[in-house]
Amino acid sequence: SGLWQVSGRSNLDFKDMIKLDLQYIEERSFRNDIKICFKTVKLVLFSKDPGAY
Repeated sequence: SGLWQVSGRSNLDFKDMIKLDLQYIEERSFRNDIKICFKTVKLVLFSKDPGAY
């Protein structure tokens, strides 16, 4: 999982995916990684989006 995957996934265009990947690189930290992990679990368990979560 990554920042753009938990920030909209297939609802984002390629430009936004790249922007979020660059933001992740600039702001990388253990704390942000933990946030992404928790968001991933939340999306997998509770998402109403019929996508591939």
